[in-house]
Amino acid sequence: MRNAARPTSTVRIVGGDLRGSKLAVADRDGLRPTPDRVRETLFNWLAPFVDGARCLDLFAGTGALGIEAISRGAAHCTFVERDRDLAQALRGNLERLRVETGVVVEADALGWLARGGGSFDIVFLDPPFVRDLWQPAAVALEQGGALRDGAFVHVESPLDAALELPANWTLHREGRAGAVRFALYRRTAADPLS
Repeated sequence: MRNAARPTSTVRIVGGDLRGSKLAVADRDGLRPTPDRVRETLFNWLAPFVDGARCLDLFAGTGALGIEAISRGAAHCTFVERDRDLAQALRGNLERLRVETGVVVEADALGWLARGGGSFDIVFLDPPFVRDLWQPAAVALEQGGALRDGAFVHVESPLDAALELPANWTLHREGRAGAVRFALYRRTAADPLS
């Protein structure tokens, strides 16, 4: 029998209206919430663009990235998480924090993207590292029309990962934290002739 998503630690929201709020982190293989200082840096980069944005937290886990975006003024965030217990814990956190501008979708991320889940200004792409889903997710984001022109995509990966991302994603900023690379890409419209 599977262990329930029991909290073993917490992660806190570092800025905005929900600053200081804590989210429980369940003991799950592959669950690796984005650290506070990485989120702080990321949202400093995104500060001019977050207000009023429609966001997608793909492979949401705790939902820390999407909740941070809402805390800082994003209009809406869709959280996609396939693990039932994690999705339920995320719904509970949104309810506890009285967040009404977020929706949790319990689904496989790639399958959900294939069905055309919407169009977004900011996407958080932080899949479980062991599953090597960066390229399939990036392709699905492009093919499914999930990215608006000028959209930002935040990508977290191991330092040594050789990512093959779409040619129309331009690196905006990047950093590292321990063995993790975090990068912010800006999407331009794809060339219809390529």
